[in-house]
Amino acid sequence: MKNILFTPQWSWKTSGLALGLIFFLAVAFVKPIGVSTQFVILDGLLWKSVSKELVKPDSTAKKGYSSSNAYLNKSGGKYAKSVAQPANYSFIFVFAMVAGGFLAKILQPKETAPQNHSQWKLRIGDTSWKRFLVAFIGGFLVLIGARLAGGCTSGHMMSGMMQTSLSGYLFALGAFVVAIPVSFLMFKGEK
Repeated sequence: MKNILFTPQWSWKTSGLALGLIFFLAVAFVKPIGVSTQFVILDGLLWKSVSKELVKPDSTAKKGYSSSNAYLNKSGGKYAKSVAQPANYSFIFVFAMVAGGFLAKILQPKETAPQNHSQWKLRIGDTSWKRFLVAFIGGFLVLIGARLAGGCTSGHMMSGMMQTSLSGYLFALGAFVVAIPVSFLMFKGEK
């Protein structure tokens, strides 16, 4: 019997079904998945390491914590509480995503690892640091756009659409309206 977890690559159907099942289970049993807020929490943790006054217990706050930072004070101190007590589902989920990606990279047979696209090599080059830099810049731009939209790609597009949220559908539409022309520009001339 073939081991489904360590096959070279899942088909788009298998991957889509697995992702849908994971999102369904998360929404049904814990809460909708969203991760960009955890970057704010990480910033708060770093800030708190140099400024002990950033987050304080507050019995008058809805969540029991308040902050001198207006953003962390949102929703009755919800984010302030996450900075004070970071070992929560969302923060651990983000670290598990990174660990899972690293584990997948280690377990993937070298001959099945994704190779640089020929147009990518022609336009950007074939060095790993350039690939990582472009991926980082792209991810950073998506993160900024998502935070300006009041959420993240997973929160808006995946969890949002699953809950039939209008903002989820609009975010997905906007993402594809930009992503498709950009991919045509990056890989024009490729057959």
